[in-house]
Amino acid sequence: MLVNFTKADVRICVDEWTLKSAILDREVTCVVYLPEMADVTEPLHLLLINDGQDLATMQYDQILRNMYQKKDIEPIVTVGIKAGNRLQEYGISGQADFKGRGNAALEYRQFIVQELLPAIYSQTNISAFASYTIAGFSLGALSALDIAWHEDSIFSKVGAFSGSFWWRSRDYTQTEPDKYRIAHKLIRKSIAKPSLKFWIQAGTQDEESDRNQNGIIDSVDDSTSLISELYQKGYQKGKDIRYVELIGGKHDVATWGKIMPEFLCWAFEK
Repeated sequence: MLVNFTKADVRICVDEWTLKSAILDREVTCVVYLPEMADVTEPLHLLLINDGQDLATMQYDQILRNMYQKKDIEPIVTVGIKAGNRLQEYGISGQADFKGRGNAALEYRQFIVQELLPAIYSQTNISAFASYTIAGFSLGALSALDIAWHEDSIFSKVGAFSGSFWWRSRDYTQTEPDKYRIAHKLIRKSIAKPSLKFWIQAGTQDEESDRNQNGIIDSVDDSTSLISELYQKGYQKGKDIRYVELIGGKHDVATWGKIMPEFLCWAFEK
């Protein structure tokens, strides 16, 4: 795709939409980032991001503007979905964790497919996008993985920033510190192998916890062991999976904003 535009042509239109969701029984606010560039004739790509309230803090519009000016990525419509009750709506569909969190994860997934996507088509007057990607931060990353895994007829890529892949059906014990992780079981027990590509990031300072006392913090351990499950499923390193371990990366918006351009290049590089 060839897009010819000058520095002066690049503008990001930022708008807020509020959608009344019957499925979630609440109003959902989304922040929409729409590029305004000259000579764009190809279909735009769509990126959904959980915890969309964090995008303003990381100055996401400026990240996009810089990347468009350098012609690093194809034009995308980004919809940042502001979180509601994230401890209930984010998680794995149909499987609450051992504290009962994530009970509404299935409803949230249904909201994305049945209500949000049709609203995006209507609001943008775009009937279809060139590709569909979903991403998130922390628990929002766990949710993004869940949605993409179950809805791979729609989504082709998923991005997980500091994913909460510790999410478990039972609390860990000293003798079985890595058992009962729900996302790992989802991948391992699934009969199907969804047609997906995965971008997974962890920071070496995401946390200090080390359940199994192997010298590797849980955030890194849980992410790399999830990737091992994907390898066992038949996904290939490099081709299907990109893992980014950020030295000094923390569990915060500043870290995720720093690594965001790398994710966008992976997902939407020309």
